[in-house]
Amino acid sequence: MSDTHEEAHTGPVKTPKQFLALVVLSFMVPVFIIIGLVYYITSHYKPGAGTSNAAETTAARLQKVGVIQVKDTNRPMKSGEEVFKGQCAACHASGAAGAPKFGDAAAWGPRIKTGYPALLNSALKGKNAMAAQAGGEHEDVEIGRAVVYMANASGAKFADPVAAK
Repeated sequence: MSDTHEEAHTGPVKTPKQFLALVVLSFMVPVFIIIGLVYYITSHYKPGAGTSNAAETTAARLQKVGVIQVKDTNRPMKSGEEVFKGQCAACHASGAAGAPKFGDAAAWGPRIKTGYPALLNSALKGKNAMAAQAGGEHEDVEIGRAVVYMANASGAKFADPVAAK
């Protein structure tokens, strides 16, 4: 064996300063490449300043995520007739979208036979073309009063619902 030791495994890095520069560049260069690619990809979809759909694009980005409703819990409960005129008359006065007309005993007869709970459930959850009425401007009891008002006008003998206290 010889006493001389040959350095067979040498590389391009000879000093600690070169090693530090190599480590820094090996992290920084990919970061800048990724940033450049992201900028290149996203800049294609930006509308130009002054374009006609810039307002629409901004409005789409700023649309509401949720809505908060503040209701007056101390207001007096509305009667069935008031709720009918404010909410139900749009369809039930004219018979729009297959809604039974107010006072039409023939159209209301089969519905009245199902009973008040079924009618109230249909009004609150919606049925066919009628949208759900629950959670809107009126309390569920008020919607129930409107159901009773319409059904009683067609021959039913339902009692007006009373608000739970």
